[in-house]
Amino acid sequence: MDFISKYKLIINADERTVTMRDDDRCITTTFDVNQRKIRYPARTISQIYVPPKRTVSIPVNVKISSAKVSFRPSFRLARQSPMILLNNMVVVNHQKSHISLYNPTKYSYTIPEGIVVGTTTVPTLSFNKCSPIDHELVNGYITKLTRHVADPKQADEIKNILHHHEKLFDTSKPTIAVNVKPHEIKTLDYPPPTSRPYYSTPQKEEEMYNIVQDLLQHGLIRKSYSPFAAPALLVAKHDGSWRMVVDYKKLNNMTIKDNHPLPNMEQTIRRLGGGYKFFSKLDMKSGFWQIPIKEEDKHKTAFITAEGLYEWNVLAQGLKNSPPSYQRVMADILTPCRQFALVYIDDIVVFSRSFEEHVEHIQQLLSILSKYNFQLNPPKCKLFQREIEYLSHVISENGFQPNGERIRSIKNLREPSTLVEANKFLGGLSWYRKFIPGFASIAAPIHKITNLTKENKKNFKWEEPQHKAFLKLKQHLVTSPLFLDYPNDAYPVILTTDASKIGIGGTLQQKINGEMKNLYCRSQVTSSTQKRYDPIELEALAIWMCFQRMKPYLLGRSIIIYTDHCPL
Repeated sequence: MDFISKYKLIINADERTVTMRDDDRCITTTFDVNQRKIRYPARTISQIYVPPKRTVSIPVNVKISSAKVSFRPSFRLARQSPMILLNNMVVVNHQKSHISLYNPTKYSYTIPEGIVVGTTTVPTLSFNKCSPIDHELVNGYITKLTRHVADPKQADEIKNILHHHEKLFDTSKPTIAVNVKPHEIKTLDYPPPTSRPYYSTPQKEEEMYNIVQDLLQHGLIRKSYSPFAAPALLVAKHDGSWRMVVDYKKLNNMTIKDNHPLPNMEQTIRRLGGGYKFFSKLDMKSGFWQIPIKEEDKHKTAFITAEGLYEWNVLAQGLKNSPPSYQRVMADILTPCRQFALVYIDDIVVFSRSFEEHVEHIQQLLSILSKYNFQLNPPKCKLFQREIEYLSHVISENGFQPNGERIRSIKNLREPSTLVEANKFLGGLSWYRKFIPGFASIAAPIHKITNLTKENKKNFKWEEPQHKAFLKLKQHLVTSPLFLDYPNDAYPVILTTDASKIGIGGTLQQKINGEMKNLYCRSQVTSSTQKRYDPIELEALAIWMCFQRMKPYLLGRSIIIYTDHCPL
């Protein structure tokens, strides 16, 4: 401070200038924060053989203990060989790293041991200002999320928790999670797939340019020099705006499948039974874009537009293993919450038996999401609810039922006149077959004319039997008690089966305090072979099918089976 006062220094960080004043003169000079950055050569550790049209990962030695550094390929190597070095950032651990090298020729090349393939530079500090939280935006979200809470004391308690983690609710700028496992793209040893940009209109090209510039500005993508190139295109949203998607079909064909399991939706919904009275649903904001991609694999995500070639810094939609990779990250970080929280990709549901317990659960979960720098999508979140929509079901303490909005969309469908429309109607209804006893038998006339081979599609005819089935199915959506209860472990389950030449099925129930409660319905159309079964064989088939399809409900329980065939 004495030095600054003595020479009357004025430091302008924004313009990167220093001004010195004395009695009769003023001197201004610029400074460069990168002027003294130190570069470290990256040398091959061993001799490397590079086959034609292949990408290999070569081990290199860098005289840095551990750091994430920028990488610049060697101009000498570029002049002496046609090799293409793909990285612009590398991670060094214990003075070792890996560089991706592509051989675009039809000849093999050998890279000698000890050759410098490029230089690395440790990033320097920058003068970028930290982005402040948009408190006005966050306050608005928190007010809407707590508006339904009638008790003022409870509402204040919830607000205090949310304000403590207000960064989670600031959607003014995207965030990327930290300290999570980056997405890896493991590929077979094939040449990098390439494509030309898709043809587009000038208006769409301008929209594409704006979207790309926004992604660049937020650091979600970067310019690329990769031999990979997948075409990007625009898809219209419901509101008339555009969304960019990338056609990764060629890359996906050479990507090794990630076998991390996705949760079973039926099992997830069943977990929510058991006396839980408070529910919260948390939706992640552009969930995939919050997961980083492994530095060595970013070049594989390269996509091409009319303006240039770019690659993703974050997990892109359309990649083969995006869902299991995202599920793994969320399951790993939320392991401490597994007793009261379930994750289905980017949807999280929290369930508790009391308000006080739910407060504790929400606080613990938000703390974990904050720790890893995740971001929520507040307009799609629901907190401290007695009834909640999750995975297209309405879930409460007593049981679950279909989402009313989806039922209305099916009810509003006009009667099919083509094969495509008939399949669309059946596809929409099949989601609710577990709520409708004998669904398969009712829908059999429609199944009969939709289950056609390619050669027989021209024989599609919508006649009186299909018309009656259509009306009956829609009537079931209106009049049937489309509500299923959670099983009670204190009572046996009752399986009632039925079978005919048309279809087989069964209804699983429990009798509790004299009232019969539906747990699950299952039915299917009989095949041409099964239609030739004797009645006793059909009844036995119905029981066997129900045991297979209802296994999660039946295991470990006392079972009573009702069938209308006496010999069984």
